[in-house]
Amino acid sequence: MTPVAIPPLPFLPEAVVFDMDGLMLDSERAINDCMARAASDLGHDLPASLWLQMIGGGDGLCRRLLAERIGADATMELLARAEAMYDVVADAGIDHRPGIVELLDWLVARGLPRAVATSTRRPLAMRKLAAAGLLPYFHAVATSSDVAAPKPAPDVYLLAASKLGIAPARCLVLEDSPTGVRAALAAGMTPVQVPDLLEPDDAARALGHRIVASLGDAQRLLEARLSEA
Repeated sequence: MTPVAIPPLPFLPEAVVFDMDGLMLDSERAINDCMARAASDLGHDLPASLWLQMIGGGDGLCRRLLAERIGADATMELLARAEAMYDVVADAGIDHRPGIVELLDWLVARGLPRAVATSTRRPLAMRKLAAAGLLPYFHAVATSSDVAAPKPAPDVYLLAASKLGIAPARCLVLEDSPTGVRAALAAGMTPVQVPDLLEPDDAARALGHRIVASLGDAQRLLEARLSEA
């Protein structure tokens, strides 16, 4: 089958900023599994849809959604158990999302600056990137520990651009979640969404950004633009 042509980007990015969970690492499935197992161990009957609502939103959203269902004390107990499980998974090295190493190698070969902008706290983010062998690819890492407001606020993306010394308007963002896409747009950046567990709904598609099926397709977007430069 002949692949569908992907139109080039409207500008030549001077840097690429990556989300981490669900975009580079297959961590959304891992954390959802830990949350579900912790809930079951503690006797909470919670729907699978609840874990999907937490994707891309950071710790505050997770705590709020859980507290609305099981109360604040039970939430703290559940999160502590889930985090202990997840620490073991993270330290063993979470699986890569398909195509991430190929894309990063391609960007390295072309000298495009690269940063991470993640809703994960800094200590865990650095451990996860290091254990997965991805940390050396990046010039900068911006995390939720480093900013006042998490995604969908633009703070973490603006910090990543600042760390790279590149204007936000010249940065391409790769994201898997609608929350992250909104953060990138609020930062004045150009996002390309590579959905993982959450398919974009009508509200997300109305944002007008590009949505591709894989990181390989995202790379082809860049290749198409560079071929015209």
